[in-house]
Amino acid sequence: QVQLVESGGGLVQPGGSLRLSCAASGSIFSVNYMGWYRQAPGRERELVATITSGGSTSYADFVKGRFTISRDNAKNTVYLQMNSLKPEDTAVYYCNARITHTMNVIRHYWGQGTQVTVSS
Repeated sequence: QVQLVESGGGLVQPGGSLRLSCAASGSIFSVNYMGWYRQAPGRERELVATITSGGSTSYADFVKGRFTISRDNAKNTVYLQMNSLKPEDTAVYYCNARITHTMNVIRHYWGQGTQVTVSS
């Protein structure tokens, strides 16, 4: 079993910044991609950003230019640097990872989520 532990959420004023971290631990052979999703109450889950093991990134239009996803493969950790935060960014942010285990078993894992609140 793999655990994804998220941190870095909190309360920030509009225009402020936060840095989210998600560290994967457990029986991991390789991590293919990692990403961030978010969900606000009453809203559907949204893809925020993804990053492959090779470092290729993709972003949702609503965060492009403001957020940056990165990863440390040695630490199996993905980061989300969030700048110029807006109230509409308020949500629970979830880490996701596609992980290959021994015997070529591939599974997706989710973190428990970290709350990001953007408010004055």
